[in-house]
Amino acid sequence: MSVETQMTKTPDVPRFARVRAFLNGDLAHGFFHTPSAVISALVLLAIALTAIAAPLLSPQDPYDLTQLYLDKAELPPIWSAGGEVPYLLGTDVQGRDIFSAILYGSRISLMIGFASVVVSVVIGITVGLISGYIGGRIDNFLMRLGDLVLSIPTLLVAILVSAIFRQLLPVSMRDAFTPAILTTSIAITSWVQYARIVRASTMVEARKEYVLAARILQLPSSKIMISHILPNVMTAVLVTATLNLGLAILAEATLSFLGVGMPVTQPSLGTLIRIGNQYFFSGSWWVVLFPALQLSLIILAVNLLGDWLRDALNPKLR
Repeated sequence: MSVETQMTKTPDVPRFARVRAFLNGDLAHGFFHTPSAVISALVLLAIALTAIAAPLLSPQDPYDLTQLYLDKAELPPIWSAGGEVPYLLGTDVQGRDIFSAILYGSRISLMIGFASVVVSVVIGITVGLISGYIGGRIDNFLMRLGDLVLSIPTLLVAILVSAIFRQLLPVSMRDAFTPAILTTSIAITSWVQYARIVRASTMVEARKEYVLAARILQLPSSKIMISHILPNVMTAVLVTATLNLGLAILAEATLSFLGVGMPVTQPSLGTLIRIGNQYFFSGSWWVVLFPALQLSLIILAVNLLGDWLRDALNPKLR
């Protein structure tokens, strides 16, 4: 049989070979055999899907003032005396449906939290690669800059940055740019941790043979850092990013609770908790309870998933 005939009879590589290899790997096996990880992932998936489909699932658009009726204000949950359809979890003092507000608020909280983590990861990886690979004065300057950021409390930096951006923008544009302002405020205070992790790993990888061989071949430093070193330091970054997602969501909720986050017209979970806290002792307990439970559930699920991922990717525990 000729070589050409053998080549034509060789089966094609399956299109989903990588997916099958992943599902048959140790990481997927450990995931599906860890109940806390599976439940956390399902909870996060359900919250994310319902938040994305909020316009289809919610009986009211809480951001549309024409759909808010003061005669429907402070209605209790539907299973309590005085509850009405379709206000499943009751309404607040403005007649806003709590269930709809939670769905829309979860979308804002998840979006800002995820975006701030992505921005901080990009900044941290860039700074860490440059600092660890080049070293010298650049390394010293970047690390001292990171120490300066860490020396100031995170919330104080976020509040300061948010206040500065708000003062620079016209009043008519503040609400529209609030998500971007919050994302920037949280990311500025979160990149240092990623930079230190990437810097330490880069200093180790830079002394290995494959990096030395790339230098001998006179490859550009940028290509060495991105194509050779970066893939080998992403494991620790991924674990840290997963754990910090919950902190980013909590930071956004804290800023909104303090009044420097999302406005009342576009409430996130933190804004809903701040609004409900003002009327908690007047008997409208549902206004603050259900958004607080949603926020707690998101953070708990993210932390449990991050803990599993940290243990699963730790070579000492394999």
